[in-house]
Amino acid sequence: MCGFCKPPQSLEATKGCADCKSNFCNECFKLYHPWGTPRAQHEHILPTNNFRPKVLTCTDHDQEKLQWYCRNCQRLLCQLCKLRRVHHGHKVLPIAQAYQALKVSLSVFVVLNSGRTIQSQISQLEGAIKLMEANSTVALQHMTHCIQDLGAAIAERQGTLALALEGSRSRREEALSAQAFERQGLLEHEGLMAYTQELLKETDPPCFVQASRVTHSRLVKAIENLQCFSLAADPSFGRFHLDASKEVKLISISVCVFFSSAAPVAPVIDTQKTLAYDQLFLCWRLPQDSAPAWHFSVEYQRRDDVKGTSAVIDRLQMDSVYVLRVRGCNKAGFGEYSEEVFLHTPPAPVLSFSLDSRWGLHADRLALGRGQTYARSVPGLSLLQAADRTLTSCHLTSDLLVADLAVAQGRHYWACSVEPGSYLVKVGVGQEAKLQEWFHLPQDMASPRCDPDSGHDSGAEDSQDSPPFCFLTMGMGKILSSHGHLPHPPTAPLPPRLGVCLDCDKGRVTFYDAHSLRVLWEGQVDCSAPVCPAFCFIGGGALQLQDLVANRSIEEPPPRRVTIQTRATNLSK
Repeated sequence: MCGFCKPPQSLEATKGCADCKSNFCNECFKLYHPWGTPRAQHEHILPTNNFRPKVLTCTDHDQEKLQWYCRNCQRLLCQLCKLRRVHHGHKVLPIAQAYQALKVSLSVFVVLNSGRTIQSQISQLEGAIKLMEANSTVALQHMTHCIQDLGAAIAERQGTLALALEGSRSRREEALSAQAFERQGLLEHEGLMAYTQELLKETDPPCFVQASRVTHSRLVKAIENLQCFSLAADPSFGRFHLDASKEVKLISISVCVFFSSAAPVAPVIDTQKTLAYDQLFLCWRLPQDSAPAWHFSVEYQRRDDVKGTSAVIDRLQMDSVYVLRVRGCNKAGFGEYSEEVFLHTPPAPVLSFSLDSRWGLHADRLALGRGQTYARSVPGLSLLQAADRTLTSCHLTSDLLVADLAVAQGRHYWACSVEPGSYLVKVGVGQEAKLQEWFHLPQDMASPRCDPDSGHDSGAEDSQDSPPFCFLTMGMGKILSSHGHLPHPPTAPLPPRLGVCLDCDKGRVTFYDAHSLRVLWEGQVDCSAPVCPAFCFIGGGALQLQDLVANRSIEEPPPRRVTIQTRATNLSK
C-alpha cells in the first residue's frame, strides 16, 4: 500500500523510490516528486519492502564506496580496506574488472547448466555404466584364463621336474649300490691280510721277497681303494630345490594392487631436491607403510603427464611464489594431499654459464671439475714454502675465476653453493678488463680478513661513480658484513645456496638467499662495458654452480603417470 495516502483512502502502491526508500501510488509519487526539482531525478522502481542502497558503502568505514574486489578473500573493499596489511599480496581487482570476470563466469555457468547439456551428460554416464559392466565381465574372463594358463604351465613344469628328479635318483642309487658291492668284496681279503701279517714276521730277505712277490699287486690295489674312498654319487638334491619367494611376493603385490581397499597416504616432499631455478623441480616419495599408488596428481596451474615420483614445471613467471602439493591414487581412489611446498621463482631469467680458466688459473692449487661448473682451491707446496720463507702463517695468494660469457644489458640471475669450510671466497660481478687489472696487482697480504678492502668489495668505495666490480665476501660458513672498516664487522650465516641478480640497466647487483630469495646485500656496479660473473679464492675453498633443472639427467623409474592440474579449491582451507 502507499505509505503517504491518508487512511481510509489508502491506495495500492504502484511505484517505489530507490532514493526515498518508500512506496507510492501514482498521485503521491507526482506530489512528492514535482517536475523541475531534484526529487524528480530519483530512480523509481517496482514496489518492494526490501530497498537496496543505491551505492554500496563499506561496513567498516562510513560513506566509503566499495570500489575494489579481493579474489583471495572474495569480498568487496573500499579504498581504506585495500590498504590493510591483511590484503597484502592478494589479487585485488577494480570493481568493473571483477564485474566483467564474474559476469562471464556466470554466463558460462548458465550456458552449461542448460537442460540439453545436463541431459547429454546423463546419457554419457548411463553409457559409461553399461560399458563398465561389460568391461568388468571381459576383465573377469581374461583374469580367469590367465590364472588357468598359469596353473597349467606350473603343472607341466612340475611334471617335468618330477621326472628329472626320479631319473637322477635312480642313477645315483645304481652308482652307490655298485660302490657298496665293491666294498663288500674287500671283506673277502681277510685271509690275505692274515697271510700278510705272517709274512712280515719273516726275517730272511730272499725268502721274504720270494713270498711277497705273489701278493704285492693285490695289496697295492686294496690300499688304493681304502685310502681314496669317496661316494660315487651325491646323496643331496640341492640343485632341484626351487626358490619361489620372488614369484610369491610378485603375486602378492599384484593381488594387493588389485584388491587394496586403502588409498595411498600423503606423500613426503623431498625438500633437499625440490627447488625453483630455471624450472620448478618437485620431488617426493611415499612412506613405507603406504598402499601403492598407480599415479600421482600434482596441483598447479595447468595439467600435464610425467613419469616417476618427480615433476618438472616450466614456463614460470619471474619473482612469483608457487604453492604445490601432490597426492597418490590407486583403485581405492585419491589419497591425502602432501604438505604444501612454497617455491619462489628467481627475480630474473636464469643465466647459464661455465667457469673460464684462460687466465688467473694456477694449476698447482686451483682445479676445475667436469663441466667447468665446480672449482676447488687448495694451498699447494709452493704456497707453503713461500709462507715459510716469509716466516708468516697467513701469507696467501688470490685465485680469480670468471664466467665464459659477459652481459651488457637486461636482468640476469644465477646461483652457486660455497663450501662452508672455505677460508675466504668472493662472489660477484665485474668488468673483465678491470678484473684483470685488479687481479694482476700484488695480492699477497698478511691477513686477508683484516684487509681494508675485505667485506663487500666495490673497487671504488670512496668514489661517487659506480665501481667496476662488486663482490660479496664469505668465509668459514659466514658472510662478512658490508661495514668492512669496522674493527669487528658483524657476520651472517652462509646460506646453502647463494643467488646473484644483475640488473645492467640500473647498474645494480643484488645477493639473495637462493632458497627463500631473502635479500642479503645489494651494491652498485658500472655496466657501461660488458660485465661477467667472477669468483675469487683466498686460501682453500670450493664452490659449485647451480645446474639447470632442464639439464638434469633424471633416472627413469618404473613408469607412473603424474597429473599436474589446476586446484579447484583454496589450499589454505
